[in-house]
This record gives sequence, C-alpha cells and structure tokens, in this order.
Amino acid sequence: MKNALITGATSGIGAACADLFAAQGYHLILVARREELLKEGAKRLEAKYGIETKTLVADVRNHDDLSYALETLPAAWKQVDVLINNAGLSQGLDPIDKGSISDWDTMIDTNVKGLLYVTKIVSNWMIVRKSGHIINIGSIAGKEVYPNGNVYCATKHAVDALNKGMRIDLLPHGIKVTAINPGMVETEFSKVRFKGDEGRAKKVYDGLEPLVANDIAEAIWFVVSRPAHVNINDMLIMPTAQATGAIIKRD
Repeated sequence: MKNALITGATSGIGAACADLFAAQGYHLILVARREELLKEGAKRLEAKYGIETKTLVADVRNHDDLSYALETLPAAWKQVDVLINNAGLSQGLDPIDKGSISDWDTMIDTNVKGLLYVTKIVSNWMIVRKSGHIINIGSIAGKEVYPNGNVYCATKHAVDALNKGMRIDLLPHGIKVTAINPGMVETEFSKVRFKGDEGRAKKVYDGLEPLVANDIAEAIWFVVSRPAHVNINDMLIMPTAQATGAIIKRD
C-alpha cells in the first residue's frame, strides 16, 4: 500500500492530484478546511478508484490542531510515501505601502509556516523509513517579483529556499524533495486573491489559455514516478502565452 498526503485537497491542484494519485492506486490522506467538500471528494474517490482515504479537517496555519490531526492517525497511515505541500494562497494585489497586514499574515502563515508545520511532522515519519518524496508547490512568484506581488512573492521565494534546504537536510535519509513552480493556473487562486470578486478574477485569464490544475498534477505524477535514483529538484511550468510573471501574450 502506498500513501500520499495532500494539503489543500478540496480544490484546484490539490483536488487534481488527489484524483490522479487515486487513479494510480495510492491511498490518500486529504487535508483541507472545508469539511463538506473534503468528505464528498473522499467518498467519490473511494467509489471511483477503490482506494482508501483519511480526511483531516484542519487549517495548516493552526499548528496545534494540525499536529493533533496528523499525530493521531493510525500507524499504517503514517507511512507516507508522498507529501504534496499544496495549501497556499494569495491575498490582495496592492503596493507595499497600501498592503493589508491581515493579508500579509494570512499569506505568511499559510504559504510558509503551514508548509513547515506539515513538513516537520511528515518528514520525521519518512526519516524512520528512510524513504519518501516531498513535493512543494511554489510559483513563478518564487523565481521573480512582479508589480504589487511583494509579500506573496516573498512567501514563494521562501518556499523556493525551503525546498533547497530540505533537499540538503533530508539527503542523508534517502528522501526526495521537489519544487513545482507553476505560472498562471486557472483555479480558485484569483478568486481567493480578490476575495470572492469573480469578475476581477476572471479578467486575469482573459485573452489567453492558462494552465489548468490537471496540467500541474500530471507534472507532479511524472516527478514522483521517476526511478529511485532520479530526483527532479525544481520544475517551472508556464502557459505557452506567459513568458514571465508579468509578460503575457493576450489575444
């Protein structure tokens, strides 16, 4: 039995990964905040693919609740083969002098601290077994900085640095570490960034064909399915119409 643990599992890239890994026979530990969506998704995957799931209703920002949810898993479920650190978000698109402190805290707590909280626990499980693969979902925003992206870009630069640090620190234990860095992917990302303003979110993708969540899930599966002696450290994936974070061809 192989297990994958996916954070942010109810939508977007997380949900696409859950579907693809279930299709490959992985049993799934699905972590998300939205209980109804989480349980509906788990039930559908079990029925469709005949796999088993564990659902953990938890916010990665809440260290105590998250730790309790993970540490109380049965021993067999702590044998995690793949961790996909997918939970992440952006809030607002403001210049630094007009940014919201609350938005900054949310991004830092989710994108950086949440990733660390999950990784600390799960990496220790992997160390015991001397195997495992950690996938960190970064962004083009972790490779460059674009106007008004300041704090979001900073959090994704942190993910890029943490990915490199994990690769070094976990090397002696035989654990693989990979960063997947997408450009524009049409998910709930922009809707969350603009706090439910669907019209503004939709305009982000006007005039081009963005990536979709399954494009990223397929790249993650490719990375995970490489032979034991192969580790893909870092992958940057862009829509054909996007060259950089800010240079985009629109029709």
